[in-house]
Amino acid sequence: MTYHPHEYSLLSKITFSFVFLAAIGLCLENFSPYCLADDPKPLMAYVGTFSSPLKDTLPTQVDLPPGNGRGIHLFRIDRKSGALEPAGIYEMGNSPSCLAVNFDGTRLYSANETDRVGNQKHGTVSSFSIDPVNGKLTLLNTVPSGGEGPTYVSIHPSKKFLLVANYFGGSVSVLPILPDGKLGEATDVKIDAGTIGPTKATNAPSGSFAFSGHDRTHAHMIQSDPTGRHVLHVDLGLDKIFVWKFDATQGELSPNNPAFFSFPPGDGPRHFYFHPNGRVFYSIQEEGSTLATFDYNAQQGTLTHKQTLSTLPPKFEGSNFCSEVLVSKDGKFLYAGNRLHDSIAIFSIGNDGTLTYIGEEWTRGNYPRSFNIEPSGKYLYCCNQRADNVAVFQVDSERGTLRFTGHYAGVGNPSIIEFVDLEK
Repeated sequence: MTYHPHEYSLLSKITFSFVFLAAIGLCLENFSPYCLADDPKPLMAYVGTFSSPLKDTLPTQVDLPPGNGRGIHLFRIDRKSGALEPAGIYEMGNSPSCLAVNFDGTRLYSANETDRVGNQKHGTVSSFSIDPVNGKLTLLNTVPSGGEGPTYVSIHPSKKFLLVANYFGGSVSVLPILPDGKLGEATDVKIDAGTIGPTKATNAPSGSFAFSGHDRTHAHMIQSDPTGRHVLHVDLGLDKIFVWKFDATQGELSPNNPAFFSFPPGDGPRHFYFHPNGRVFYSIQEEGSTLATFDYNAQQGTLTHKQTLSTLPPKFEGSNFCSEVLVSKDGKFLYAGNRLHDSIAIFSIGNDGTLTYIGEEWTRGNYPRSFNIEPSGKYLYCCNQRADNVAVFQVDSERGTLRFTGHYAGVGNPSIIEFVDLEK
């Protein structure tokens, strides 16, 4: 059989037309603004919020968000400008105030701080699957957190356990992550005990009336060290960081030797961060407004204190509550959050891990509860809890400084932001 040139050309055109129309139909069926773009899979941001008021709290509780959020707010990030484009909301009325994403970017876990379930009025933790195409969330299950007011969740390096800090319950718990991503009942729960620190922080700035957690035990954060051998958690009311040996087979905690590090009375450790090298450890103190630097021995699980600095500019006077601490991925800079002063303090990190104050950046909103840097390292996102917004800053990778981009995203009582790059 012989093809003539004009017949072949016509056949090609018809074939191409069918293929093109089929592709258009596929795009229309699954329409997304990314369907025909060069970047078909988006960089997603998930913002946890306070979506209901805190109830049954102690009279000393100073942070009482009204619950302006609606659950977990989803955004697509413009990779060039850093701007946030709304991509939906997973409605939750129980304040998913802390989120953690697994190492594969396929599962998300939320600490539901205002849930009250069972006779003990425990909070809950939820597990979600993440759609690999559009980033949407599907609930897998919800289980008790092992205490009241879960305020922090993190994933153990083994990928088999979720670690939970229950702020109002003064406890930490270990929840197994099942093969399908669901959560099981707690394999271990530890309840903090000891002497509560004073209401006046040892290192409080002059004129400070900062008082939040020194009324009882308050577990505020829990996380494994990079090796997975030890798990650390802070209790703000006890002014201690506890160190645990971790049994990754049974999901159980046992006291390390020594079992804790004590901070100056009243300073109130809140959050901590490991340097990328795994050998330096930073802790931020909520009421003392300080950053403490430690050498960390991963083999023994020990902390050796080497430096303490204020998170506030020189000669500052008045009240301030520290919030978040974050180290850049290259290990060159550290960022510390100041609530009431409403700033992010910026420090350079020396070769030995010690800090040098560079300056600070106004958060463009009040009460910055937390912040995070997206995977490329170009943009920092600050959750301004009382301003009901997330503000976007460009990161200078050479100097560590922050520049406001002009971009905001309106979110009621934002508490935390996490990222998933669906392209990767």
